[in-house]
Amino acid sequence: MTTRKKPLTPAMMQILVAVGTDEKHGYGIMRELEGLFTAPPMGPGTLYRSIKQLLEGGLLEERERPDEEDPRRRYYRVTEAGAAAAAAEAAHLEALVGRARETGLLRPHPAAPSPGTT
Repeated sequence: MTTRKKPLTPAMMQILVAVGTDEKHGYGIMRELEGLFTAPPMGPGTLYRSIKQLLEGGLLEERERPDEEDPRRRYYRVTEAGAAAAAAEAAHLEALVGRARETGLLRPHPAAPSPGTT
């Protein structure tokens, strides 16, 4: 298993979020992504290239699971290292968004109280 030192790509992070604590096959991941994000849909090339990188990095693992509908389907699950990498990336993104709000680049979060209110 390889230790990952560089940040996850947006596609890799999206895949880890889409798989979550479940096991999903490639098409299931694509369908989950369509429901999660409003950006243009991820194409199959990006999806499977990113899955390959996640597998090689030890962040995702392929699971043996017979599929009655299509025996060629491969199922994937997030590893402990993948969950840790996703948590680290989420913390990094959260800090980045917080800083963007502090500098005025982004407006305060709608749920945040207005200055001077309690």
